Amino acid sequence: NLNRRLLASSGVWSVDGRGHFMMKAKQILDPEREKRITMEIVVDAYDARERAMGWYYYLQDRLRFPFTAICIDQRSISPLHVKDEVEAIGLAGEEECEHEMFVTIRWEKEGLAVPLSQLKPINATDEQTKQAIEDWHYWVKMDYEF
Repeated sequence: NLNRRLLASSGVWSVDGRGHFMMKAKQILDPEREKRITMEIVVDAYDARERAMGWYYYLQDRLRFPFTAICIDQRSISPLHVKDEVEAIGLAGEEECEHEMFVTIRWEKEGLAVPLSQLKPINATDEQTKQAIEDWHYWVKMDYEF
């Protein structure tokens, strides 16, 4: 049924084992974070590229490198496993961040860009860096898009 496929592909609804639709759990709205995102990060952004660059420059300004982080989510595009500890050494280039935010981690000789949504900074990380990463995690969990 086309309607069932559309609902299931919307990202808002899922189908349980009996074929019933259930609304997916979403992050609880955080008014302070919403205001920061709206007024500082994506302010005056009229399209996806501008929103991506708003995030890019916000993170570039707020993240203090290097910082140590733990992998909290396995992703098929990344070699990291849950609980891996890594050192983030910089924000990936703009072109790498046009659809999702990536940071570069120490990896072999060159470094490797991994999704920021995969990483949680350890407790010793400065508050400004933690807040910026939490802002990005919130954006992702709310299913917002560029």
